This record gives sequence, structure tokens and C-alpha cells, in this order.
Amino acid sequence: MQYYRRTSHTIHDCTYHLVWATKYRYKVLVGDIGNRARDLIQEICRDNGVEIIRGRILADHVHIYVSIPPYQSVSKLVQYLKGKTSRKIQMEFPELKKKYWGKHLWAVGYFVRTTGNVTDQMIKDYIEKQEAKEDKFGDFKVVN
Repeated sequence: MQYYRRTSHTIHDCTYHLVWATKYRYKVLVGDIGNRARDLIQEICRDNGVEIIRGRILADHVHIYVSIPPYQSVSKLVQYLKGKTSRKIQMEFPELKKKYWGKHLWAVGYFVRTTGNVTDQMIKDYIEKQEAKEDKFGDFKVVN
């Protein structure tokens, strides 16, 4: 899936697969809690200029495939997503206090993978065609 997004000064295609789990892998993201988590994630992404391409909320973890603007840090986005959803969900669903007495809905950490179909070799070939003579690791030249 190749498409480009535009901001005032950039054209970009920065996509990521993000996954994070509930603390202790408790299966609490069902029914109203799962729906509220989805709504909050969509709101946070929209507020940060992030487009959700696909997403799934399972009973104990979240998968989202997102397009993030190049000025947005992936780690900062995940911090917002996990922090804001945890706080709001626990405030709105007091029954979670029995399971999460420490005020943490999400497990520590997350998984992230960049996506795309440009290989290292394609980039090397492209740069080589820009008048570069040698191909070695760390090669970065001014071509006149």
C-alpha cells in the first residue's frame, strides 16, 4: 500500500505497526472498555496528525497500523496513546481498580516496526545513480 501524505512543507509515507498489551495480559478490552479504548486512540491520533490505516483491539492487546508525520516521534505518540487512554479508561470504568490497583492499564513497553517496500538495495542503487563511484558502508560524499 503505497501512498503519500502531505503537510505544508513535506510529502511523506512514514508507516508503522504498533502493538502494546494490557498489564498482566488481563483480557479487559472487551465491550464498552474496548469501544472506549478505540474511540480514545482515534481521537489522540487525529489530534496528533496521525492516520490510522488499520487497527484491531483484542481482549488483551492493541494492534494499529498508522501513518505518522515525519515531525512526530513514534515513542512520543505511543506515550500519548498509552498514557491518555489508561488514565481516561480507569477514570470512566471504576471496576478496573480491582485489577489495576497501581494505576497502570498497559504493560511496560511496546512493539514497533516500520513498514514499506523500499529495500536497502533500492536505496543504494538510487544513491549510486546520483554520481557516486564507490559503494561502501558509511559512504557519504559531495559530488561535483
